Amino acid sequence: MNQKVLVGMSGGVDSTVTAILLQQAGYEVTGVYMKLHDNEAYHEANFQKVQRVADYLGIPVHFYDLSEPFKQEVYNYFVDTYKAGLTPNPCVMCNRTIKFGKLVEFADSLGIEKIATGHYLNCDGEFFYAGKDRAKDQSYFVAQVKKEVLPKLLFPLGNWVKDEVKAFAKDIPLLQDIGEQKESNEICFVENDYTEILERHMNIDQAGETLNTEGEVVGTHKGYMHYTVGKRRGFTVHGAHDPHYVKAIKSETNQIIVGTRDQLQADRFNLKQINLFLPLTDFDAIVKVRYRTQGVPCSVTLEGEKGSVILHEPVFGLAYGQVAVFYEGDRVIGSGVIC
Repeated sequence: MNQKVLVGMSGGVDSTVTAILLQQAGYEVTGVYMKLHDNEAYHEANFQKVQRVADYLGIPVHFYDLSEPFKQEVYNYFVDTYKAGLTPNPCVMCNRTIKFGKLVEFADSLGIEKIATGHYLNCDGEFFYAGKDRAKDQSYFVAQVKKEVLPKLLFPLGNWVKDEVKAFAKDIPLLQDIGEQKESNEICFVENDYTEILERHMNIDQAGETLNTEGEVVGTHKGYMHYTVGKRRGFTVHGAHDPHYVKAIKSETNQIIVGTRDQLQADRFNLKQINLFLPLTDFDAIVKVRYRTQGVPCSVTLEGEKGSVILHEPVFGLAYGQVAVFYEGDRVIGSGVIC
């Protein structure tokens, strides 16, 4: 009997090619479309695409409504984190709790052993590894996934680059229109700007004070939720000759602290919510402090549920609430939330 696999399908080219490759490899494929938020027109259009692919491949497909756990675990976390003056990473938390959390439970309920998605990364059942396509590599986003889930995961696109996937899709008549559709948003429930989400829940337009690193009032801003660490515009700094950037956010007083580029260089930080794939306490690694940043060498010391990181090279714009992901070569060895 062929091994069964549940493929998360979005209607896009990556997940569609994933399903095709697994079927060609001899897996018994079942598709699942995850409804994660309340944009009904969005889901209807995408599920029609998924259904077309399922009919083409002759596979069953499920419409799985995860909107309530998604709201609790991801959406509310996103809003609450910004409200606290921090910078959330909803995709990391979604992968931990929903895509490789609730979806694994769903697969188990169907008697399906494996889960697959169209992520660009690799997994050998013990560790995640960076994908071949460095521009699309998504290993950063899975670094908080629970270790016990890894033996169930398959990522057929890990050794592909995007152009190869598009070329493969063009040889299949059904996929020619799917292959040309635009890339999906990085955060699925944010259409344009994150502040559009926040203003549904609170008044984000409350003018406040801009402080320098000495704590002196040097200007004004339009409301702290409009800013994340590293942002350069949208506030005033009287008498400044050099560009200033947001260094920190004081949500309780609606103040932002700004500094020059040199003042936004950080060489250490603390960790919480640590998730390891190796039994480590003290170790050296390469760390990425945001998705779109270069990794830098560091030394990590862990004590129970918390830890500290010393960077061997300073990084610009370190943001509390973001996820620090630790690598050994291409291998992800763990992660934690910057605090």
